[in-house]
Amino acid sequence: MSKNTFEFLQPKNWLPPKGYSNGVAAEGRQVFVAGQIGWSERGELVSDDFVAQVERALANIVQVLAEARGEPRHLTRLTWFVTEKSAYVARQKEIGEAYRRVIGRHFPAMSLIVVAGLLEPGAKVEIEATAVIPAE
Repeated sequence: MSKNTFEFLQPKNWLPPKGYSNGVAAEGRQVFVAGQIGWSERGELVSDDFVAQVERALANIVQVLAEARGEPRHLTRLTWFVTEKSAYVARQKEIGEAYRRVIGRHFPAMSLIVVAGLLEPGAKVEIEATAVIPAE
């Protein structure tokens, strides 16, 4: 594996994952992004809507990555914390559309964890990220 490539890890006898990778190997500068919620630069939630919060949380991740000269294609892992499993399941298609608008068709390793609540009142989703930016 060269310094400028990612290797998506998928055991040959497993069914293909839906919208994520089972594993990613990468070399380069590691960037760790704290959990992002759906709030604006002013610290205000953009909406009470679950999908709108997802889209903004992802956009916030992209903005943090840009500070490290990174792009969505450098993401190796996303961990999602959601307060309502039913909202996530019911709106998966819309979430996927929002994801592709912000991240594109790049699907790193992902985990989803259902939590009793998040620190910020009204927050329905928090997403943390890991990225690896190839060496120049």
